[in-house]
Amino acid sequence: MFEKLVKINCFSKNRILKYFAKNLLEKLYCCEINCIEMDKSVLFAHHARGCTIIASKICENVVVLQNVTIGTNMKFNKINNEWENVGNPIICRNVVIADGAKILGPIIIGENSFVAAGAIVTKDMPAGSIVYGVNQFKPRDINYDLVYNPNMINFEKIIEANNTLIAEYFGK
Repeated sequence: MFEKLVKINCFSKNRILKYFAKNLLEKLYCCEINCIEMDKSVLFAHHARGCTIIASKICENVVVLQNVTIGTNMKFNKINNEWENVGNPIICRNVVIADGAKILGPIIIGENSFVAAGAIVTKDMPAGSIVYGVNQFKPRDINYDLVYNPNMINFEKIIEANNTLIAEYFGK
């Protein structure tokens, strides 16, 4: 149902259907998705729970996890009586945005980048980066995918790893 609502909300030409889809996404999944342009391949993991996605453009093969905010950080200049820093982010191809990341303002996240959990980003980030902390980045190792890969791990392996960790810590 989530995927159908996203398709209607983001791609339908019917304003009434879009309105209902938008409201159901907010009510059922606590998410808002409103982009000027968004590729149909964009994947919202965990049904975009807690996400607010207001972007200029989200390109091909982007993955967005839960509690992500993409939006504005504009400010009103009272001296000049005008808004500054107007605009929303562009997320380039093959970017993964992890849990709780905040990407704000008229900025560009370069292709093949990974935005780490909890990152706060208000500046352009180069392609092929691991983005972390507040506006920090380092080169991404192309031999590794972080958090997401289309060939996802078998859930039993995660349970096994967790049980091993518990046994090590508690000595069982």
